[in-house]
Formats: sequence, C-alpha cells, structure tokens
Amino acid sequence: MADTYDVVVIGTGPGGYVCAIKAAQLGLKTAVVEKRATFGGTCLNIGCIPSKALLHASEMFHEAEHGLAALGVKTSAPKLDLKAMMAHKDAVVKANVDGVAFLMKKNKIDTYQGTGSIPGRGRVIVTGDDGNTQELATKAIVIATGSDSAGIPGVEFEFDEKVIVSSTGALEPTKVPKRLVVVGGGVIGLELGSVWSRLGAQVTVVEYLDHILGPMDAEVSKQFLRILKKQGMTFHLSSKVTAIEKSARAAKVTFEPAAGGDAAELTADMVLVSTGRRPYTEGLGLEAAGIETDGGRVKIDDHWRTSLAGVYAIGDVVAGPMLAHKAEDEGVAVAELLAGQAGHVNYDVIPSVVYTQPEIASVGRTEEELKAEGVEYVSGKFPFTANGRARAMNKSDGFVKFLADKATDRVLGVHIVGFGAGEMIHEAAVLMEFGGSSEDLGRTCHAHPTMSEAVREAALATFAKPIHM
Repeated sequence: MADTYDVVVIGTGPGGYVCAIKAAQLGLKTAVVEKRATFGGTCLNIGCIPSKALLHASEMFHEAEHGLAALGVKTSAPKLDLKAMMAHKDAVVKANVDGVAFLMKKNKIDTYQGTGSIPGRGRVIVTGDDGNTQELATKAIVIATGSDSAGIPGVEFEFDEKVIVSSTGALEPTKVPKRLVVVGGGVIGLELGSVWSRLGAQVTVVEYLDHILGPMDAEVSKQFLRILKKQGMTFHLSSKVTAIEKSARAAKVTFEPAAGGDAAELTADMVLVSTGRRPYTEGLGLEAAGIETDGGRVKIDDHWRTSLAGVYAIGDVVAGPMLAHKAEDEGVAVAELLAGQAGHVNYDVIPSVVYTQPEIASVGRTEEELKAEGVEYVSGKFPFTANGRARAMNKSDGFVKFLADKATDRVLGVHIVGFGAGEMIHEAAVLMEFGGSSEDLGRTCHAHPTMSEAVREAALATFAKPIHM
C-alpha cells in the first residue's frame, strides 16, 4: 500500500482538479484518480471547451456569410472547411488538458489512471483498464465524478454517436447534417443546435415544456425564442418524444403533444438527445460503502460531507446546478475545510451563461421565483437597441433586466440577453456578492461607448430612471 495521503480526489473535471490543486497549495499530500487518458473531465474533453470552440468558429463563419457586408466589408462567399474547424477544436482541447497536466506536476500531485472505488473509510481502489488494482490509503476522499448524458424517460434507443448522438457525438460530425432534430430545448441543445444551424443545417427543436431554457427567467426565454426563430430554427414546444428509430443513415423521431393528442414524425440525418444530465457514480461502490444517495445524487451536508466519515462530494454528483464553475468553487471550499480553514460557497450568486448568439446570462433569482417566494421587488430594464455601442456593431438584440428588493433596493437577480452577456454578468455577480443595491451600480461611472452601459442603465431604471431612454 502506498503512503497515506491527506486527500484523494476521484475525478479530474473542473471540480476535481481545482480541489486537488488547492489542497496541494495548502500543503496537503494529494492524489487524483482519473479514468480518462487525459485530465479535465467532460468539460475540457467533450463539453464546455470543445463546444465553445465550435460556437466561436461557427459564429465567425456566419458573420462572414451574413454580417460583414452590412459593415461595408465585401468578400466572396465563405467556404466551410469542417475538417479544419474540428482541428481547431481538438487543438483547443489539447492545450487545455495539457495545461491541467502541467498544473498537476507543478503542484506535486500524484496521479493514478483508472476507475476509483471506495471500499470503506480511508481507502480508494484504483482499477486500471487492464484490470489490475492498487489501493490508496487516505485521510479524506473527495468524489468529483461529474455527470453523463441523460436519456428520455420511457423511450428506448441507443446512442451510436453518429446518427443518434449525445452532446459528445454532436461535437464530432464529419459533415454538416442537412436536418438536425434536437430533443430538449435547454442550454446544451440550443448551443449545439446553434452551431449546426449556422453551418447550414435545418434545425428543429422538440421540447416537453411550453418554453425553452427550463428554469430561466420567463421574459428572457420568450425573447430568446423569438430570436432563434428569426435565425431559422423551428420549435415544437409542449411536445414529448415517444420514439426514436434509426435506419442506416437517418433517424425518425415520433412526438406528440405533452397533454395528449395526435402523433407527428420528423426525419433527420442526426438526432441530438439533450434532455439534461445525470450524476455519474458508476463503479464507486457507494451502496456497499454506506454512502447515501438521493435520486442518483450523493447526499451531503452543508460542508459537502457524505454519510461516510472522511468522504466528501462536489460538482454534478451533488445537488445544485450542473455548472463547472459551481464545481470549482465547491472544490476550493472543500480543500480549505480539509486544511482547517473556512470554506464557503454562496449559492445565491452562481452565474449561468448560454453561449449562443446572442448570449444569455443570469445570476440570482428570476421574477417567477420571487413571486413564488412572496418577495416584493422592483424590476428595471434597458434594451440594447438604445445602446450606442450595440448599434455600432449591429448587435442590438436583447436587454438587461434588474430585480431588486422593493424595500432595501438590494439586487436579487440580473438577467441579460445580448452580445457578450456572459462577460457582462460578472459585474452584477460582484455587486450581489457584496450585498449591493441597484443604486450602487447605477451611480458607478461606466466607460462610453460600451455594451456595459446597458447594465448601468438597467440599474438606473430600477431605482430611478434610465438616462438614455
């Protein structure tokens, strides 16, 4: 048996590798167990990073094809080199996973490749691809095994990652599908659907709910739906998929109204099933080790401790939004707790971003949540059509919306639809982290002309009146 570690982290996605690095920086003897050949988990290998590479590349292609002429830039029709675009994506992934490997070495973290399992307190078994095992002794274990693509309840099908694909397969086509059906109108489906729509696919989204983007602010959802329809995407809302049948080179999707009614069919070259994700805990041996779960998620207390002493869990395997940055913050907090410090995560200020064009960004409560909680609030909005910089760039779709407590003006939520929304949202996150008011932001000088001025104007509209409307 190897020397005893202070902490062994199972999984090296954003939560796992950040937890391990922070623990090592705090002086803890640290090891990680990773079943992939590379570090970074789903996010770096087959999720956040490669999808953003394709989103950006497809946006550039679409801008060259449709946007440059309006700015007085005349070019011949752009030609798509999908192989080169995929090579760009792969190079970005390699640079990121190599960067994590470098950080592991730099921080003197021991690495083990294989599947990790927990036979009991203070023990981790690593099973390699060849079946050989080794046991690690440790004072603490952190489960950070992430999540996997979910299926469709009651619908039997198999992912072949060519015709019927998960988010993984949707990042790997060797040609642009003529017809793409996306099952699920959430973040992943809309992002990847946008990629292939911009590159020439006819994209149809089938969504069970009567709106897209799940729990996001309803006003944001409605306006974004109009924008996506204008971009050429087709939607069947309040519809449930009842069957997916694959032929040699295509698939047939059968769906019907969620409330009941006549069925309809869609034929597609590729079907992307993006109905959410489920915690990935296979092979951990949770039940045998006495680690409790709830609905597939690992149960934890307020300090990320599981029901087995010395075992912690973070990220997608526990309750909360399945976001890489949420997992990272949890990883840092757990490392700090293990080092005797006071780790903390403010779950009320976790921003979320949809990396479409325009982007959607949100932090804090939605109007629907505030109404359900009986909170009296004030709302202030400002459209990008009234922002000089947005008009100059032909990026005037969308708006900024503030929600503040009616009595105290403390900001409770901010929602942005617009170009660069994913960068602008952090101004609101910092404000909310320090308990700021809309007046605090509204009275802060912003450079002109910038998109961020719309954030200030929305804040002004919340406690007073906007200047430029």
